[in-house]
Amino acid sequence: MTGPARVREGRDPGLQPERTRLAWRRTTLAATVAAVLAVRTTLHGGVSAPTVVLCALCCVCWLGFLLVAHGRIRALSATGTPAAPAPRHLTAAVLCTTALAVCGAALVLQA
Repeated sequence: MTGPARVREGRDPGLQPERTRLAWRRTTLAATVAAVLAVRTTLHGGVSAPTVVLCALCCVCWLGFLLVAHGRIRALSATGTPAAPAPRHLTAAVLCTTALAVCGAALVLQA
């Protein structure tokens, strides 16, 4: 067989969930680095009330993203063909990521 039929037969449906799971892990690692840098910036630049609040917000956003990402990673690992993520979970991930970036930028401007 040649053409599209051969491509469909040779496709491994298990690869896409694996790539997606790894992408969630990489994004979680990046969020962790951002949260650690926020804590470092807070402690290094001098502790004040606004920087502590921003740092706490960064940590809460990181925990929220970690919760969503861990749930998605677990769903991807549990079945061969996982269901699509719920829109509310994706919205939560986007909001946590955006809030983490905004809080991080505010911390840098405070320092």
